[in-house]
Amino acid sequence: MDFANSLQIPLGGSEASCQVSVLMVRVSATHRTARPVGRSAGLLGDSRSWRNEAVGRWLGSEAGLSVVADSSSGMTEDDGVITEGADPGVDVRFWGKRDGLTQPYPVICHLLDTAAVAGVLWDEMLSAQTRARICEELGMSDGDARQVVCLWAGLHDVGKVSPPFQVKVPELFAAVAADPAYADGAGAAAGERGLQHERATHWALVEFFAQSGYPEQALIGRSVGHQIAQLLGGHHGCFGDVLLKKELRNATAYEPGLGGEGWRAQRLAHAAAVRRMTGAARVPKKVLSGPTAAVVTGLVVVADWLASQADAIEPRLPGPGWKGAWGDLEAHWQGALAISPALVRDAGLGRAVFPPQPFAEQFPFKPNRLQADIAERLPALLAGPGLLLVTAPTGDGKTEAALHAASLMARASGASGLYFALPTMATADAMFKRVKRFAEHSVEGGRALTLLHSMAWLSPAYAESEEQEGGSPVLSDARSGIEAGLWLRTARRGLLAPLSNGTIDQALTAVLPVRYNVLRLLGLSGKVFVVDEAHAYDAWMHSLLVRLLEWLGALRAPVVLLSATLTGRAASSLVEAYRRGAGCPESTQVEPCYPGWLYVDAASGDVSKPRRLDSERKRDLQVETRQVRWDVKEPPEEIPLPGTRREALRTLLAPVTEQGGCVLVCCTTVEESQRTYRDLQQAFPELASREGGLRLLHSRYPAHERQRITAECETAFGKPANDQAAAAVRAPAILVATQIVEQSLDLDFDLVVSDLAPLAQLLQRAGRGKRHHRPTRPAWTGDPASPRLVVLEPLGEDGTVAAPKTWGTVYDAALLRRTSVLLGKQEGKAIAVPGDVQALVDDVYTDDFGEHLKDAAERVALARMDAARIATAAAQGQLADMVTIPAPQDVRGDLSVLSSSDPGITEELLTTRLGADTGRAVCVYVHADGSRTLDPEGTVDLPDTRGRNLRQYQIALVMRHAVPLPGRWAAGRSAEHDVPQSWASRPVLADLLLLPMRKGLDGRWTCLLGTREIEISDIGISVN
Repeated sequence: MDFANSLQIPLGGSEASCQVSVLMVRVSATHRTARPVGRSAGLLGDSRSWRNEAVGRWLGSEAGLSVVADSSSGMTEDDGVITEGADPGVDVRFWGKRDGLTQPYPVICHLLDTAAVAGVLWDEMLSAQTRARICEELGMSDGDARQVVCLWAGLHDVGKVSPPFQVKVPELFAAVAADPAYADGAGAAAGERGLQHERATHWALVEFFAQSGYPEQALIGRSVGHQIAQLLGGHHGCFGDVLLKKELRNATAYEPGLGGEGWRAQRLAHAAAVRRMTGAARVPKKVLSGPTAAVVTGLVVVADWLASQADAIEPRLPGPGWKGAWGDLEAHWQGALAISPALVRDAGLGRAVFPPQPFAEQFPFKPNRLQADIAERLPALLAGPGLLLVTAPTGDGKTEAALHAASLMARASGASGLYFALPTMATADAMFKRVKRFAEHSVEGGRALTLLHSMAWLSPAYAESEEQEGGSPVLSDARSGIEAGLWLRTARRGLLAPLSNGTIDQALTAVLPVRYNVLRLLGLSGKVFVVDEAHAYDAWMHSLLVRLLEWLGALRAPVVLLSATLTGRAASSLVEAYRRGAGCPESTQVEPCYPGWLYVDAASGDVSKPRRLDSERKRDLQVETRQVRWDVKEPPEEIPLPGTRREALRTLLAPVTEQGGCVLVCCTTVEESQRTYRDLQQAFPELASREGGLRLLHSRYPAHERQRITAECETAFGKPANDQAAAAVRAPAILVATQIVEQSLDLDFDLVVSDLAPLAQLLQRAGRGKRHHRPTRPAWTGDPASPRLVVLEPLGEDGTVAAPKTWGTVYDAALLRRTSVLLGKQEGKAIAVPGDVQALVDDVYTDDFGEHLKDAAERVALARMDAARIATAAAQGQLADMVTIPAPQDVRGDLSVLSSSDPGITEELLTTRLGADTGRAVCVYVHADGSRTLDPEGTVDLPDTRGRNLRQYQIALVMRHAVPLPGRWAAGRSAEHDVPQSWASRPVLADLLLLPMRKGLDGRWTCLLGTREIEISDIGISVN
């Protein structure tokens, strides 16, 4: 008989010496009989006789297994052959789900439910290329691999058959503990409550898989059975450490919480029953690769969550007399198979289909040269998954090019979804509408679309109705309470939707050793991954992106990278990471062209010859620099002195009031944008008094205010709807803003004025100048086709260009100095866009930049700044290597490396934004009568249910009034800044800072936060 189709069931007990002895029997999957194959102690121990009468009685009579004599075996009267009776030996008193149900739900039922759901996920969610990769690694056909994955999913909660878990419902545990077969359970439960059931699963399944014929290695961490046991032990998001052979030989000595022989026999009996129901007879021959193991773990987690929904369980609770006999289990299994498709469908899971469509059918306009070239030439390069790099100026249609390319790449690779990643929440919100329009016209099959970032649920384009109490609770086994809500909108699930867009952070978290990172890897594994603004990340985030691309290459996930100002060095590192992950370790030189594109084939590692294209939007960017003394903090009513920033701004903007035009003023910090806005109010009172004449946009507004202002800016300064709108003369207006306007927002101004910033950021901001065709632009702004950028360079006390102290570390000092030098060289000369852009961006980072400076002191100063920049980048890169999970090729058998980190790695380092110093606050208006509201008018009461939990719509109401603040401000908090008790149980509200605003005699709403006086007004939150 094939050992792969056999199972050993322990039938023994313990002697006075505590040596556990069992008779092992082999159960044929074909003939359903059991024959002895040896004895063991612990999990892997020496021989002893079978003497535990209590366990024998349970196995013989209660389990429906009969012991018969076998004279040919040489057995004593205590030995025997076990033949399968009417009962599989599963004790249905062991509960698996309880909270929120009218009666306990047996473990075996939940195991079968989960196995059934896993099969539907295999059929309906996993992409064709993901299934093929799993089959290849298992060495099985699609059908056999499906059965094995169903078995694995069904085994995930075998560890619930353990005293520490069962004792969580004392009244149910009492009946079990009173049974002589589990007599040692009470002591084990009392002393080992720290043993989590997933850890017990890991322990128990090592033996089960060894008995099932899974290959073993001298190093247990490289053994197939141990890896799958460890995989299933990770279904709560973290993998346990590799178990040692000495531990497995005497399991209860190391983990008393596993219970004695009766408990062990039950875990194996449950596993055997699941194996029979699923029909999984094949055995994998080698350990899974890290990427495949992560995907399979993610699938098991999703199957578990879907099968744990209360409204799916309640109708299927076993009735009176249900004993768990083979007929009972078969009926339950068939019922699970029947309802599983609806569970998956109702959750919004599935596969997106990208039908063949020409570009002109996907979008309501003809493709430009870049778009047309990709549409025409990319298909010939597509033999499977790969990476597409597109570099082009802002406004050249990279988004539409990416969406069209994604549909081509999905069809070629078998991918079944899309994730569009952006650098900020604001840009993600703006892109959501565009991705949604694309999905409506160009995607079939599963089209559930999620918006993913921490505040997505407050986005007007995405938010649900205010009362989000729908959906079924997912029973959490008393670990984290009850989760509720629409399935894909619950935490950690958004990337599982067929279509998603959100911040890059949601994807980067997949390569951090955080709980449930495998779900993110699963969600990305079958999608085309699009990264917009690939240049917009610091050394830390770039390092995370490099590691993520390694994993996506290994997962064979198609990738599209978009950038307007990506250096050749950065482009090479990203392309090389993807090739490395795909199995092409040898390096190759990547020289992106601008504008243009190149393609990397994942299978061969070949990099196509870059396609350079002539832009249809060639423009000459007129750049002017003005070196000014920094007087931002001077009172607006004071007349500015010549040569100062305030004087320069007033001079540059004066024509707006007389001749019209729309101007963007881009500031470095929130405080400076607020002070600039106040100064311009003083300088241009008539413009400021006009509706929309003077606007301010930054991050330090309450969420609902920022959304309103952003929407108004898109209406006032966005792309004209048609030729008639483009020809209309716009009302004079000035927008004062921070860097948030430079990425992905489609805004169009006649003039852009910016404080000094690194060259890449300045070019991004310049892309908002004369972005669209408008024949009626005011004459004072110059040629309607030539954008104009004025850069205000701050002077230090010594008369050289230097960042003001108020900027802190917003920008690297060396990059600012290099940018200033390059702009000086361009003085009087136009920058050809796109012709000069790539060379300029690369020039900023050249190693010999300082050697071309004439002044020796400047060379020394720049060298010092460069050393600091290089050291910082190197430190961040090295730290990222320490913090992130290993590269995919470095995960060999042991999965604990995916969820563990070095002892010195703190929680603060497990972040996608290193050094981010941000908290959130809510302004509470305290009125004369003592009432507290969320608005100054006193019409929106502060939600406080006095001890009762807040409803979802109340939480949303609070968060719509939340405003980000520098985290260091929280150092001045006191008891009056704490949230109400009823908020504390909600994680999203618990860390908020309350700002009790009181109205003074001067009409201002202020509060004290430590030594700071905080004010809320028309310019947002400010410090006086």
